[in-house]
Amino acid sequence: MADNRKSGKNTRLAHAGYNPRDYHGFVNPPVVHASTVLFPDAATMANRSQKYTYGTRGTPTTDALAAAIDELEGSAGTIIVPSGLAAVTIPLLAFVKSGDHVLIVDSVYAPTRNFSNTMLRRLGVEVEYYDPAVGAGIAALMRPNTSVVFTESPGSNTFEMQDIPAIAKAAHAGGAIVMMDNTWATPLFFKPLDFGVDVSIHAATKYPAGHSDVLLGTVSANAGAWPRLHETFITMGCCPAPDDVYQVLRGLRTMGVRLERHEKSALALAQWLEGQPGVARVLHPALPGFAGHDLWKRDFGGSSGIFSIVLKGGGAKQAHAFLDALELFGLGYSWGGYESLAVHVSLADRTVAKGDYEGPVMRLQIGLEDVEDIQADIARGLAAAAAA
Repeated sequence: MADNRKSGKNTRLAHAGYNPRDYHGFVNPPVVHASTVLFPDAATMANRSQKYTYGTRGTPTTDALAAAIDELEGSAGTIIVPSGLAAVTIPLLAFVKSGDHVLIVDSVYAPTRNFSNTMLRRLGVEVEYYDPAVGAGIAALMRPNTSVVFTESPGSNTFEMQDIPAIAKAAHAGGAIVMMDNTWATPLFFKPLDFGVDVSIHAATKYPAGHSDVLLGTVSANAGAWPRLHETFITMGCCPAPDDVYQVLRGLRTMGVRLERHEKSALALAQWLEGQPGVARVLHPALPGFAGHDLWKRDFGGSSGIFSIVLKGGGAKQAHAFLDALELFGLGYSWGGYESLAVHVSLADRTVAKGDYEGPVMRLQIGLEDVEDIQADIARGLAAAAAA
């Protein structure tokens, strides 16, 4: 398709990353299962002067997905890795070394914190967590050896918004690379590289895959960061399975229409929940009363289907009663699939952004079911929590 960049988001999602003429007119690119790639002669093999040389270095299948993500992100290059967590760890390993100082937002995805507190510290990297509301004030936390500022906006579970342009400006002034976990928004609602971020991270397990059956991650970089990211990816040999790549490429085609449904349903339920007697607070950036709403409205083009509520009082007993009363919601981790999910959030590992919550924090992934049915299920949970 000519000049996809000027097309609407759903048009780009439908056509990005491949040309059917390259594959004899078939609508979808082939799934290439490959380790060994053969060379036509010794000179070509010695010089590696052909596009594909070995399965770990890319195939037509991985190239198709990477090209589609590049088009959505506006990035110089994208790597595909086996999980969302790998999409966090590979770029961190690419840009830190022993003796470095790394700044990570305190509302970060818990496995990112675990990797930083274990592997990075074991490698001699000093890890410091900062308040998500720091904004340009992050300049005061920068040190001569600060190599990476790791952001996530909205934050995991409690959805704190960050002033990404201000943080990126201060981080770059101090010579640091800026990374962002943008899984919540996807490139459809926020394009990190347009706001000063160097490396954009996604758990493609979530909305791109969309069906709770694939693990995959993508990491996209601007021109300055791409060579080092790609070199580390090749060095680590952390490559994905071809069928998983294809599943995500397939899911990408419908991500726009699915996100529209997730967004609309989640907003309707969040607004309804603001008026429910058993709810102390609704943590959703698109709600005008949310603390980070102005930043969301300024920078983001939409909201996804996951947010949290704070129950009005109680503890684990009330949280468990809420969850156990749910019939439609599954009790499980991850999100971005077609089904609604609920979890009781733990903030015990935080050091700065602990918050002052009135009761248990319950994270809700709003799926593709009918809103009326989801609402009735949440009402059951709230009634059970109140009775407990």
